[in-house]
Amino acid sequence: MFSLNSQLSTMNMPPVTKNLIIINLLMYMAKVVAVRYGIDFDDLLGLHFFLASDFKLYQLFTYMFVHGSLEHIFFNMFAVWMFGRIMERVMGSQRFLFYYIVCGVGAGLLQEGVQYIQYIYQGLNTYESVNLDGYIVPMEAYLNRWTTVGASGAVYGILLSFGMTFPNERMFIIPIPFPIKAKWFVIGYAIIELLSALGNPGDGVAHMAHLGGMLFGLALIMYWRKHPGDHDRFYGGSGNGFGGFGGYDNYFTRYEDVTDGDRRRDSIITRIKRKFAQWRTNLAQRRKPKMEVHKGSFKHSDDMEWNRQQKARDEEIDRILAKVKQGGYDSLSKEEKRKLFDASAR
Repeated sequence: MFSLNSQLSTMNMPPVTKNLIIINLLMYMAKVVAVRYGIDFDDLLGLHFFLASDFKLYQLFTYMFVHGSLEHIFFNMFAVWMFGRIMERVMGSQRFLFYYIVCGVGAGLLQEGVQYIQYIYQGLNTYESVNLDGYIVPMEAYLNRWTTVGASGAVYGILLSFGMTFPNERMFIIPIPFPIKAKWFVIGYAIIELLSALGNPGDGVAHMAHLGGMLFGLALIMYWRKHPGDHDRFYGGSGNGFGGFGGYDNYFTRYEDVTDGDRRRDSIITRIKRKFAQWRTNLAQRRKPKMEVHKGSFKHSDDMEWNRQQKARDEEIDRILAKVKQGGYDSLSKEEKRKLFDASAR
């Protein structure tokens, strides 16, 4: 079974997460070197406003791999390492890469839309130049300054997916002196970004791009949940969904074991059913209880009564598993959870 603690403890990164970090670091080092030769990666690969003369369609993809500063890339890649390796193991490598790119491109699209609203709202479409601190800058050159760089949009998409997959996982966030649940961490970040975008739009941070990564990530997650068979057609898998048991199966019916590319892990319900089948086999192989006679009292348990009780227990477990499959583990009552636990422990 997938264990969050085991994924947090391992230093063996899955392939997409590792390669994303390597590519971003190489791009940053290349950018530092290129500046010495008069080459500006922000200008070439950063995302320009779509009405600017320097805008190119490929920039919607390349801007995710260009960062403005060492601090910028450090925090983004730290988040990719911390949360991306977990979500890659949950989603599978191909799906995780697709999700990452969609969130990044979606963040860029929303940023473009917000910039266009700003362009119209400020009436820039009616001017030919802009006065910047006493310098008259042609409108074409001014619009080319509207450049967005960084993987923050995709990173915020990863944070959202983590919060939706492990909503009750407790996290320590500096400087908060107590642990908070992942769902509140994600919601808090979204609120902060929204307030920052509305209250301080000129701080040089693409807050709406961050929200764009979350929004596109949310849309993709909800689509996958509503159409659980579609991702199997694109990425492989059996398509045998089993609802929301655990956190990660709210996403997909199956997930890859990225530490072994030649095999896939079975679903949780399949593993539980296999365990119960093995448990039943072991019970059948045991000697059935014999009649017991005690002085002063009479106690016996014949074969028919034992079989009847066993059948009733099996039917109850099957009913509980069906309820888990339909409504998730949290839909069980305390008594049903106890029965499931007791049966699995035998």
